[in-house]
Amino acid sequence: MKFKKTAICAAAMLLMTVTAGCGSKEPPFDTSTMTDHQFLITLYPDDAPITCENFESLVSEGFYNGIVFHRVMEDFMAQGGDPTGTGMGGSEKTIKGEFSSNGVQNTLSHTRGVVSMARSGDPNSASSQFFICYSDADTFLDGNYAAFGKVTAGMEVLDDFLKVPLDYSATGELSVPTSPITIDTAVMVGPDAEGHPQALFTMKDFLPADSGQADSQEDTPADSQEDTPADSQEDAPADSQEDAPADSQEDAPAEQ
Repeated sequence: MKFKKTAICAAAMLLMTVTAGCGSKEPPFDTSTMTDHQFLITLYPDDAPITCENFESLVSEGFYNGIVFHRVMEDFMAQGGDPTGTGMGGSEKTIKGEFSSNGVQNTLSHTRGVVSMARSGDPNSASSQFFICYSDADTFLDGNYAAFGKVTAGMEVLDDFLKVPLDYSATGELSVPTSPITIDTAVMVGPDAEGHPQALFTMKDFLPADSGQADSQEDTPADSQEDTPADSQEDAPADSQEDAPADSQEDAPAEQ
């Protein structure tokens, strides 16, 4: 009888523990608490589990704190995540490219706000550099770059990057901010309503006193401004950019 009572008590305690665990689920992140220097990236592990795990790990360890967006192209994308700020660096780890041309099904399309990994010509070379799409016309990157998330709040902060005057890269691409666009902090926060992980990025002040575009951006040769490879496309999303997508691969996000 004593053993039976003990077993019943133990079962009751186990039930209470399980119930408490279920009730302690992290609540969704409240976007109303965001400031005008922040943007929120929602991750989609169902589409790119390896990429999301890598990105979440880098955010959690503070890797992106103090890193700049080194490449910004109007109507295309903003690229960052390189600790050297040159487009040629990354973290110590590289990951498998989760996109169809590399044998992985990924249904996320490169539309406005979508976040994807920059890489070199090697499909499995992505590490820490990522880019955020400005246009729904970036879908030409589908199948060759690992889209893994989307800016679901604060996209206007990314749009403000375009108010920073740009200069030409060594390859003739109008994409190099003349003043730093720096990530202050990047932290993991609560999930969205569907339970997807989310990362909150807080930017340091980056807007110039006069937030109008620099003259040079207007009167510069239309030449390679449009589809030239990135810096050394070093991390341009595509091909030659070693990380840039093809096509305007010239303009594709790549890593070097």
